[in-house]
Amino acid sequence: MLAVLAPGQGAQKPGMLTDWLELPGAEPFFRWAGAIADADLLTLGTTGDAEAIKDTAVTQPLVVAMSLFVARELGGLPGPVAHTPQAGRDVVIAGHSVGELTAAALAGVLSVEAAIALTAVRGRAMAWACAQTPTGMSAVLGGDPAEVLAAIEANGLSPANVNGAGQVVAAGSLDGLAALKAAPPAKARVMPLSVAGAFHTEYMAPARAELEGLVGGIRPAQPSRLLVSNKDGSAVETGAGVLDRLVSQITNPVRFDACLDTLRELGVTAVIELPPAGALAGLAKRDWKGRHDVEVLAITSPADLDRAAELIAAERGRAEAEHSPDWRVVVAPARGTISPAAVAEGTALPAGATLATIAGRRETVEVAAGYAGLLAEWLVAEGDLVDAGDPIARLYPEV
Repeated sequence: MLAVLAPGQGAQKPGMLTDWLELPGAEPFFRWAGAIADADLLTLGTTGDAEAIKDTAVTQPLVVAMSLFVARELGGLPGPVAHTPQAGRDVVIAGHSVGELTAAALAGVLSVEAAIALTAVRGRAMAWACAQTPTGMSAVLGGDPAEVLAAIEANGLSPANVNGAGQVVAAGSLDGLAALKAAPPAKARVMPLSVAGAFHTEYMAPARAELEGLVGGIRPAQPSRLLVSNKDGSAVETGAGVLDRLVSQITNPVRFDACLDTLRELGVTAVIELPPAGALAGLAKRDWKGRHDVEVLAITSPADLDRAAELIAAERGRAEAEHSPDWRVVVAPARGTISPAAVAEGTALPAGATLATIAGRRETVEVAAGYAGLLAEWLVAEGDLVDAGDPIARLYPEV
């Protein structure tokens, strides 16, 4: 299985688009993306200095547009795919923070235009929220995880990003961050981050409210690839569920550690990080230290595209069955203990009918039928332990 990672804000660098403009169609793409975002992304990505591209309002659409352009260069990402979430288990996608909007487009939930437009609104709304109260963020590197979280809480801060590999990002008041740096947890370093405010905390409530007022006008598609959520590392089964999580993550912590756990449990054999790349690939390498059977590739320049294409082709090159069955498999969206609904095999079910609940370590997840059909066969029993992506039932879709 191949994992595709989409970076978030903080991954940007001055001149990040320059080398990519050598590729055919790059300049028109970024002009078009800039028109959608109401920002000069082309100029910002080529001649903008570090201060200019730190502005949350423009950084977020710049990062998402860059990732989507390179995904397009790799072929088929984003865009229609030949398989369904039930049959196509070759690719799993995860994004970090605003990178989840990139991931939503790669999974077919949002169009490229919708992803860029929603990102631009998100960036402007979060920039406005940051301006209301002076806040910030600091990375806490190393230390005992429990002691780190306790120190963050003791200083009135929030763990905005739990990234895995011994990295937690604290967010909140500048006084609290200064106190944390002055007295860090044992064996930990505190490094202030150059950001506009306390992302993924209640300080961003105004931005969340603005997005909540918009997403009702979007008609998302169902995910056509396995999409893993920052909320808890579980797979998201429906387009509506993806939108809900894109909104709620603005004020909730990014649990990228849980995403890495899920990728490990799924048996990922190769990882590609889209540009501006490096941070997530580094987290994956450190978190999976000692695993020599997983190749992790950060796409940092056009020279990396050939190897990325080879990794994608290796997954797509698997032999396909000559006959496509007329039934589909419903899969578990999360790891946990399953409790199937009291529905007999042979029962006709409407779309959205509850099939099962999965009790995991963090929450209980409901599994619903994504389409109307006939329950052909249960593949699990009460109390079985399932992983994200495991088949739980067969349905004959209603024609």
